[in-house]
Amino acid sequence: MSRPTYPFEVRARDLVAIALPASVAFITEPVAGLVDITVVGRLGDAALLGGVVIGALIFDFIFSLAYFLRIGTGGLTAQSVGARDADDGLVHVARAICVAVVAGLGMLVLQVPLLWLSTSLMAPEPAVTAAFAEYFSVRIWSAPFSLINYCLLGWFYGRAAATTGMALQMVMHGVNIALSLLFVGLFGWGVAGAAAGTVIGAIVSCALGLTLLVRHFGGLRALLGRITPAQLRDPSGLRRMFALSRDLMIRSIALMSAYAWFAGQGSRMGAVPLAANAILLNFLMIGAFFLDGMAQAAEQLCGKAVGANWRPAFERAYRLSFALGLFLSAALAIAVLAFGPFMISVMTTSYPVQMQAADFLRFASIAMLVSMPSFLYDGILTGVTLNTVMRNGMLFSLVVFLVAVLTLQPLYGNAGLWSALTIWFIARASYYWWALRRRTASLFT
Repeated sequence: MSRPTYPFEVRARDLVAIALPASVAFITEPVAGLVDITVVGRLGDAALLGGVVIGALIFDFIFSLAYFLRIGTGGLTAQSVGARDADDGLVHVARAICVAVVAGLGMLVLQVPLLWLSTSLMAPEPAVTAAFAEYFSVRIWSAPFSLINYCLLGWFYGRAAATTGMALQMVMHGVNIALSLLFVGLFGWGVAGAAAGTVIGAIVSCALGLTLLVRHFGGLRALLGRITPAQLRDPSGLRRMFALSRDLMIRSIALMSAYAWFAGQGSRMGAVPLAANAILLNFLMIGAFFLDGMAQAAEQLCGKAVGANWRPAFERAYRLSFALGLFLSAALAIAVLAFGPFMISVMTTSYPVQMQAADFLRFASIAMLVSMPSFLYDGILTGVTLNTVMRNGMLFSLVVFLVAVLTLQPLYGNAGLWSALTIWFIARASYYWWALRRRTASLFT
């Protein structure tokens, strides 16, 4: 049975109109992390810096388990927009917020076992462990607000309201940056101050995002009148949401497992390699978030094309996103080589960390370049809700990464570790390209 078709045109400026504000917004996240690392790194204690690095990584991992709240909501909302849904995907964001509240409160209740498990898995040195525990005990209180923010951002970006999503993220990370500088630099609160800035930023952004959501529908009463408990409990909608959530959660676990293994191996080599790799990984994350802006545009336009049942728009968005993504990733790789030494000297006053980071700068540049296709495919597959492809591709590439790192690191040390990360990006993109080619025709009827 064929679906209705709603033709529309995709132009380069449509892609840029979403990608540019999304990139600006996304870049504030690693910049905020960069500021946290810098203000603590300039205290001159590698153990304190290591505690913040591990703390940020652990929360990235924990929150990634609920990242489906953003990318799942974004894909479903984009398809609703393409199918001309009068409620702009309200039911999808409402269901996601309910899940976010429950999951966030659960993290607060389980914070003690989460801290114990994190410390056991990362096995840092005693001084790093103490700093990490201090960071964790403050940062955990951001959990409910951070997860609700995922839902809101998914809904705004799924509707192509990229400037609103940009504003929310800039507010969140702007508050975080300002308070981290104040709490650590002026008040001398150390790692706890860096964590407190992150918590307050998440609370402010959450309050603002919920206010904008309610205003979009004409107030709280009007919003509640548009959605009923029966819609939220709709069996087919719930099955689709939880199937998507399950696969995206598995995908996120596999994704963050690779990064955690990378950081964990650095931790086992000592505080200096851990800190140096963390600085370079932050460079890579900055590039990744720039590319995520392009992926966000591809997600919205490809998802809209599937909702509208219009394959020409999908093909056009696919080609444009890769052309612009290649240009952007090459520019970022060159920037890492050109400005990396200066940024390393700014981020830490520890001479051994500076030297170690400078020695491996070229590996970060190469990884920046080859990571582009995998990030763009993440956006495309999210938009068309091919969640099983994302899950299977991430699991496949994780196996490739582990084989590579177990083979190369014993032979080449930290160089082998970075080479395995590059191989991971290539394996992930290769699987996605192959799987999407086989499934594209089935998306349109």
